[in-house]
Amino acid sequence: MASKSSLERELQSEQAYVDVVVSQLRSAESSAQSLVAESRARYSSHRESWVREEDLTALFERDAFAYLAARRMASLHGEHEGLVFGRLDFLDQDKRYIGRLGVRTDDYEPLVIDWRAQAAEPFYRATPNQPMDVVRRRVISSRDDKVTSIEDDVLMPQAIPSDMVVIGDGALMHALQRARGGQMHDIVATIQAEQDEAIRAPYQGFTIISGGPGTGKTVVGLHRIAFLLYTYRRRFSNGGILVIGPSSIFMEYIKAVLPSLGEDAVELKSVGQVGDDVLGFGSTARDLEPAWTYKGEQAMTQVLRRLVEHSAVNRSVTVMVQGEPLTITADQLARIRHSCLTQQAYNQARASAEKRIVEHLREQGEGLIDTEDPELAEQIQDSWAYRSFIDQWWPMLEPGEVLARLRDPRLGRDVGQLSPEQADVLSRTIDPQHWTIADIALLDELAVILGPVPLAADAEPEVWSNSMKEIVSISDRLTDTRELATGVIHSTYAHILVDEAQDLTPMQWRMIHRRGPNASWTILGDPAQSSWHDRSEPARALRHLIGSRQQRTFHLSTNYRSPKEVHDLAAKYIRRTEPDASIPQAVRATGIQPELLVAPSATADQFVAARAADLLQSVEGTVGVIADPSRIAALASASAPDPRLQILDPWSAKGLEFDAVIVVDPDQIVAESPSGARVLYVGLTRPTQRLVTIDLDHEGQWRQGLI
Repeated sequence: MASKSSLERELQSEQAYVDVVVSQLRSAESSAQSLVAESRARYSSHRESWVREEDLTALFERDAFAYLAARRMASLHGEHEGLVFGRLDFLDQDKRYIGRLGVRTDDYEPLVIDWRAQAAEPFYRATPNQPMDVVRRRVISSRDDKVTSIEDDVLMPQAIPSDMVVIGDGALMHALQRARGGQMHDIVATIQAEQDEAIRAPYQGFTIISGGPGTGKTVVGLHRIAFLLYTYRRRFSNGGILVIGPSSIFMEYIKAVLPSLGEDAVELKSVGQVGDDVLGFGSTARDLEPAWTYKGEQAMTQVLRRLVEHSAVNRSVTVMVQGEPLTITADQLARIRHSCLTQQAYNQARASAEKRIVEHLREQGEGLIDTEDPELAEQIQDSWAYRSFIDQWWPMLEPGEVLARLRDPRLGRDVGQLSPEQADVLSRTIDPQHWTIADIALLDELAVILGPVPLAADAEPEVWSNSMKEIVSISDRLTDTRELATGVIHSTYAHILVDEAQDLTPMQWRMIHRRGPNASWTILGDPAQSSWHDRSEPARALRHLIGSRQQRTFHLSTNYRSPKEVHDLAAKYIRRTEPDASIPQAVRATGIQPELLVAPSATADQFVAARAADLLQSVEGTVGVIADPSRIAALASASAPDPRLQILDPWSAKGLEFDAVIVVDPDQIVAESPSGARVLYVGLTRPTQRLVTIDLDHEGQWRQGLI
């Protein structure tokens, strides 16, 4: 252990280096500001009515300069707590400083190496068994620009020079014990070897990262995204990256991590928002069981197709053509309908169906009418009988219209071939005024089956409207028409990361796959935390998605979140129902055992509120109260508002962590979900310091055999 004077000297030395880096960064900011000024000077004009052709080059240069300047300023002005966080001392006496951004001198000599660069790998991968020529690894902690502490790891003790000072004994433990706030912290300074291997894996194909609660799957996934953007910048900046999480609460929690790592070219969406590119809206509302299960099953694809193919009009139609009645029967119409729908999306197939009807009537009129008349098709389609029939038989449809048909349980049974129970549940839980997360996947499926509604051939393009914020040109409108004619337009991405993947339904996997048919993928999950009643069905959907493409798997085995006291209780609980669950190894202890309490049901809400208030006094960070959805409103009413307190259901708690957690009525949580024990396991593994469970009236069944 270094003496106080040695520590002070080392702190001063590192501070001096950080000061040099900060000074260089300020110089870079000044250069970027000059670039902004230069971009403005490239072109300016007071002309309001026209632009000369020779001005277009200047306009392009101005916009390009402005874009580059804005990107650079955003990078330099980002929140970079601990701009320099690491140092490596090598066997050959070389030293490297590692940080969030690469910083160079004016002569292009590296002052700081970007953590994503290959030269920074030893900071994360070097071990005493494989030191990679690293003698000492130092973690530098800072607050703003001030160095506050340093921690050293010695990887080659036999090679330490006589004048090398070694400070401290554990940066990782310090990082794990700090209080949790409202957003996730990055782990860039404390990435461990098994995490780093997954982060730096090749991008091609599918990278699957599994691990139990607290193993850092989410932050590993996000750091992997930052690494991919750094290493393959052109590919992923141009193609885009989509990060999908289980809930809006979760996305709010993680949104600060990527910007803090210097990346903003990523789109974050909860699974309920994935379809908003096609539908124009998303949802944060979750179905309760069994509606969530029924809506998520693969069988719903056939249910939806049968609903689309079904026509309320099932009769023949007779059209007077040149004074002769020509008839097409209901059976013939049904065959035409089925044939056209096997080749095209519903809304595009109507035109084909109309051509088939006209052709059939033309053949029927052989010898009775002038079938060579070039205006025959127009005569048929202009007749009152035909027009009134065709709009009833084949109306243009929107996804919501079709899904709303399931509100009639008879249609669900007769057309959708649902069981009476399924038809009844769906009829009660499908509400066009309040679409749920599960509904979004069904609506997205319908958007593909239906296709967009074609613009009328005689529609006038809108050039100007007082209500419009910008001009829509004829060229724009024609471009839109061509795109719509090809089918549904989904936003697509070069890489997709899916977190909490074990909870995706087969229908949600189909929805997400449409956003990345040619993408590379990173998939994070833990089967032991799955909310799905039959884990084999989503697993089949994922296998179908992967197909024969390249696949690599990483398993994270160390629990960095949960103290050993909490971890042991949760592990013992889940092994009763999931004996094959992957249980990680906890690496720290707090000395505080979980509190297993009992409260009267009559005053349970007040009891929970009082215990939450006590915990807020005991911990520096956040407190989470996890309960069945039916109790959330009452618990919120009984609790005093506090920004550090969050009351939520177990599904919304997925991926989150709190300093302290209260799990209310565990037996009810288990009873309300078909995955039962796995959902409670999620709640039990959220705390980083303290766990409290509160049974009502008597000790819960979930406790049996645990104590």
